[in-house]
Amino acid sequence: MSGVVFYVGLALTGRLEAVPRSVMVLDWMSMMLMAGGLRFAARWLREGSVPWRAPDGRRVLVVGAGEAAERLLRQIRHDNMRSLHVVGLVDDDESKQHMSLHGVPVLGLTRQLSELASRHRAELIVIAVPSASPEQLRRIVSCCLQTKLEFKKLPSMRDILEGRASVSELTPVALEHLLVRDPVTFDDVAVRKDLQGQTVLITGGAGSVGSELSRQIATLRPGKLILLEQAETSLYYLRLELARNFPELDVRAIVGDITEVGCLERVFAAHTPACVFHAAAYKHVPMMEENPSEAIRNNVLGTLRVAEAAARHGAGKFVLVSTDKAVNPSSVMGATKRIAERLVLEWPSLIMSGMDRRAVRFGNVLGSDGSVVPLFRRQLAAGGPITVTHPEVTRYFMTLTEAAQLVLQAAALPECAGRIAMLEMGESVSILEMAENLVRLSGLEPYRDVKIEFTGLRPGEKLHEELMSGGERAIPTSLDKIRIVQTSEPDGRALTRGVAEMFAALERRNPSAVRAYMCALVPECQPPLKESAKRNIAPTWSLPAPELARVRAV
Repeated sequence: MSGVVFYVGLALTGRLEAVPRSVMVLDWMSMMLMAGGLRFAARWLREGSVPWRAPDGRRVLVVGAGEAAERLLRQIRHDNMRSLHVVGLVDDDESKQHMSLHGVPVLGLTRQLSELASRHRAELIVIAVPSASPEQLRRIVSCCLQTKLEFKKLPSMRDILEGRASVSELTPVALEHLLVRDPVTFDDVAVRKDLQGQTVLITGGAGSVGSELSRQIATLRPGKLILLEQAETSLYYLRLELARNFPELDVRAIVGDITEVGCLERVFAAHTPACVFHAAAYKHVPMMEENPSEAIRNNVLGTLRVAEAAARHGAGKFVLVSTDKAVNPSSVMGATKRIAERLVLEWPSLIMSGMDRRAVRFGNVLGSDGSVVPLFRRQLAAGGPITVTHPEVTRYFMTLTEAAQLVLQAAALPECAGRIAMLEMGESVSILEMAENLVRLSGLEPYRDVKIEFTGLRPGEKLHEELMSGGERAIPTSLDKIRIVQTSEPDGRALTRGVAEMFAALERRNPSAVRAYMCALVPECQPPLKESAKRNIAPTWSLPAPELARVRAV
């Protein structure tokens, strides 16, 4: 621009002939060289490969030579991250072999990782393949484990875009990354339309699933979010978190018991929620085997009272968070959750209320309170041993975030109304394999550095969990990850009388009769629950009418 102005100035003043054209060109070239060349030179010195400068930082091999790896290399050079020195890239794409990215060569394939790490004296491996499926990631991790080196993972693009991580932040590979299913994609348009501006109540709001539901619902801008919870400390910290992250949201934290009618009446009368997510439940199988009366009181009576309070106060929707342990239950906990499903979908007064009722069934949640992964981590931190109930035991797993997302999706699907929605869990996971992977991801070798002991299945536990019983079938929905479970026709009269009989036996402190009535309400129950019921008593449904009325009133 300065050259053009100079040329025009000479022309306007009539001095153009006095300056040779070659001088004009040389002047322009000199300007470009001085203005741009100095800047390019400075950037080359700062970011380029300078022969006389010794490389700084840990020697790193990067798995992946795509866009994620390019962003990482650019970030390392741009931010002057001298703590890392990338010595090479590894990629399984044959077309990228013998090429380079920002001057860093592609050295070979993933299966050659151990040999390449030794040859180039690598100290750290970074996995820069955020789009890898769980199967691909397990194969990469397996190759990384063979090198005996520390390895980390580049954050996903979603975490980077949402501000939860940056390109320069490397995270350890966790068990969650090795799930044997593709990650769930979440389209919140229908869910936002369903909940935006509404008053939403979550029972068990500070539990694992309840707290994650509250976080995700808070992003959808509800009119008011009510959290009902017995555990005051967990509720206190969750309210602080929500107040910090969503200062404009009206959050009401209420300490209360879902089995107390007075408590429920106060909550529903004061806030009249339009949508209720019922996540409050006792969930630990061995504990509930030892305390069956509390399992029935909380999981059955609590569910019935919350659902009836919701119907009385005009709630438009009631969503029960259920479990795969309700399928062919072998435990008290599983049977109480199956009865809770029946109550929500078959109880006469709820059907007559016209309230949208639905249940959502899924398997274990990785990292939830009291689940197997936190237990393994505590045992590993203590130096072992890690305890596994049986070498062949398997479970269905999903992450906490995915579980909450799919509950919200199932709650918004019109075709799930009045039915059980089953979430896609992928393939079941070997608990022993999980324990071994956790030890390896910690840089140790199972059975050599950390013992793994087998303790035997606990009371009520199954070797393999199921998502549907023999009398149920799955019906597809408009979402690939959600199915509707088609069950038998509801029988409200038998359910009403059976529940009343069970509560009467509970009131008489007759545990044998309680288990028998429980199995009568859940005919598909399995041993050991079924065996104990047969040994003790067979239900007769003989409760006199006056006593039946009194128990119903209670």
